Amino acid sequence: MKLQLRSEKPENEELPFAFMLITLMASCGLSPYESFKRLRFVDLLPFVQKESNEIVRRVEVLDADPLSAMQERAEETSLEDYGDFLRGYVSTVKSGGSITNYLKSKLRSTFDIRVAAATRSIERLETLVEAYMAVLLVLMSVYILVAVISLSSFSATLGFVFNGQILIYLVLFFFMPLASIIFMAFAHLSRRGTLINIKRIYLKSIPSAIIGLAILLGVFLVPEVREAFISSISSIRKTINAALPFIHIGSLLDYVVPIITTLSLSLISILPAVEYSRILKINLKAEESMPSFLRDVSENRKTGMSPEKSMFQAATRKGYGVFGEILKRIVNQIEWGVPLRDIFTDLKSRLRSWHVLMNFLILIETIEVGGGPAEALDLLASYSEKTRDVEKNKREMLRPYIVLPFIWTILMALTFMFTFYVITHLPTIGISVITLPALKSQMALFSCAIIFQSWLSGFFIGKVTQGTFAAGFKYSILLSLTALTSLLLSQNIIDLIMGML
Repeated sequence: MKLQLRSEKPENEELPFAFMLITLMASCGLSPYESFKRLRFVDLLPFVQKESNEIVRRVEVLDADPLSAMQERAEETSLEDYGDFLRGYVSTVKSGGSITNYLKSKLRSTFDIRVAAATRSIERLETLVEAYMAVLLVLMSVYILVAVISLSSFSATLGFVFNGQILIYLVLFFFMPLASIIFMAFAHLSRRGTLINIKRIYLKSIPSAIIGLAILLGVFLVPEVREAFISSISSIRKTINAALPFIHIGSLLDYVVPIITTLSLSLISILPAVEYSRILKINLKAEESMPSFLRDVSENRKTGMSPEKSMFQAATRKGYGVFGEILKRIVNQIEWGVPLRDIFTDLKSRLRSWHVLMNFLILIETIEVGGGPAEALDLLASYSEKTRDVEKNKREMLRPYIVLPFIWTILMALTFMFTFYVITHLPTIGISVITLPALKSQMALFSCAIIFQSWLSGFFIGKVTQGTFAAGFKYSILLSLTALTSLLLSQNIIDLIMGML
């Protein structure tokens, strides 16, 4: 069976909201063609915006009638759902059926399909995470095999001399990072997040990367900096030994390079991680609260309040958390008489959630077109709740997979250190006098490879669980620290295991 790694096309993500917008406008008395004319200015739906421009161009420039233009686009488009929507609308108009009923039925089926697609996407992501873990374990097995075969006594037993140093370097410094990058590309195809316009988060890592690189160069090229760093590590070790005498963490001086590497990689991630956490906190609360806000607007509208008064009343309700600050700003703008379109423009500069912005846009379009009838607002609130539930279920089902990268990070660190221990310490293995010093000198370098691999894994799991690589900055810090801690404490675990044998 062929594994489908690619998620639904980005255009398919737009269709439910476009259909909702057209349906709500139809319930306000606007024809779908008039809706397409308004959709030309909705930049949050680039595919629908492009299609709307094409349909309007054929009608107003080529003098085609709207039904013929829609029928032609239905035959030409590569999106089956979009083409089926246009063909169904044209057929309903020609047969004299109820356009509103057709649009509501199509909207309902579209959201049902979207729920099923979300379930399939979760299954793909689960398979992807498991495959990634399996690949890393296979590569670690290759490392163990090559390291053992490279032993002089083992090579003599097999009757040939095998120098696996190059292959070990390739496994740790090339194949493992390459596997992470490939799986991150697969995750990018399989998972899309709800946040937009977050490039500045990635830009915040550039100054930190420069500082991290400067630290690395300073330690290796400037003796004074290196001595100061070694002195600091020695002080830290003395403090740890005094506070926790029962824990043996080995000589920290043997881990100068891994510690510097961890510090530099964490420094790259810390500012973007803080910025992403701030943005996520506001937008996640907005996604959770938006359906309740729309429901309140709908219920207030049913009592006869004006649309603006309904929004004002709904925004004053408590329990919205940090999203309440944005709603208070909207309330103030309504009191000042700011047009709803300008309020939405200001909102776009403060929120990054595509779903929340689309719901606000649909709310404003509904009010501007038909005065925000209670039936239309009730429909908007209902489908906003469905969208929230779909995204919430997706996050909840993927949350357990956050634990897996920490497990495989610890396993990789322990496997590496245990293999190194076996090669360099067991007296039954004959190691040449040339090989042993070389292996010991490479331990710090190989430890850096494990730490860097763990750092990369953070971006993979961030993309899988939250739909954006920006979420990986936090996990990359935690995983690199986990790898370093595992390497430092591995001697205790190895001594415990060897003592039980």
